Amino acid sequence: MKPDYKNWIPKGMLVSLIAGTVLSLALLLVFGIFGIGVGGKLRVVLGVVFGIAFVVCAKCTQWCVYAYRSFSYDGERKLSKQIIEGTAQYVTLPEGGIGLDVGCGSGILSIAALLLGAEKAVGVDIDPLAVKTARENGELNGFTPPVLTILHGDLVDKVEGRYDVVAANIVADAIIALSPSIPRFLKPGGVYIASGIIDTREAEVLSALASCGFAVETRREHGGWLCLTLRYTG
Repeated sequence: MKPDYKNWIPKGMLVSLIAGTVLSLALLLVFGIFGIGVGGKLRVVLGVVFGIAFVVCAKCTQWCVYAYRSFSYDGERKLSKQIIEGTAQYVTLPEGGIGLDVGCGSGILSIAALLLGAEKAVGVDIDPLAVKTARENGELNGFTPPVLTILHGDLVDKVEGRYDVVAANIVADAIIALSPSIPRFLKPGGVYIASGIIDTREAEVLSALASCGFAVETRREHGGWLCLTLRYTG
C-alpha cells in the first residue's frame, strides 16, 4: 500500500460527499420530479427537501474536489512543495530538530520534516479522517510515536511543548485565527512557515502576523498562492 499524500481532504470525506450528492439527486428525481409512490403536498415537501440536500452536497463536493486537487504535493497550487522547500533548511539541524504541523491533513509535512532530518514531528488536525490518514501514512514510511505523533483536536487544546519549526499549510482565515497562539509553541529562534494564502489576502494576513510579532524572512509565490517564512520578534 502506497502512502496517500494527495490531500488535505481525506479520500473518505470526498467519497462520502460524492455518494451523498448522487443519492440526494436520485431521491429528488424519484420522489420530487417523478413522484413515484407519493403525491400532493408530500411530493412537494420531499422535492424541496431533497432538492436542498442535493444543492448542499453538490456545493460541498465541488469545494472538496478543488481542495483535494489544490492541496497536493504536485497539484495546481504546489503548496506542499513550497512549504517543504521552505522547511528543509530549518529542520536539518545538528541535533535534529522538532517540527509541528498545524492542520496536518495527510501528514506529508510532518513526514517530510522527518525525512529531511528532524528528530521528531507532531501533527494536529481537527478532522478525524485526516488524523487517521496521517497516522497510516506515517506507518507506511516507518514513522510511529514517539518519532511521529498525530493528534486529533485543535492547536491550543492538544499540543504541548516548543518546536524548531511550526508549519501551517491551511488558508488565510485559519492562519489569521491561529497565529496569536503560535509564539508559545516556538523555541527561541524558531521558524513559523505559513502557506495556503491567496495573494488577494496577503496584506490582511501580513498585518495580522505583524500584530502577533512575526517578521517575514522569505516569501514564495506560485500561481497566486503564497508561502511565508517568519520569525517571531516579540
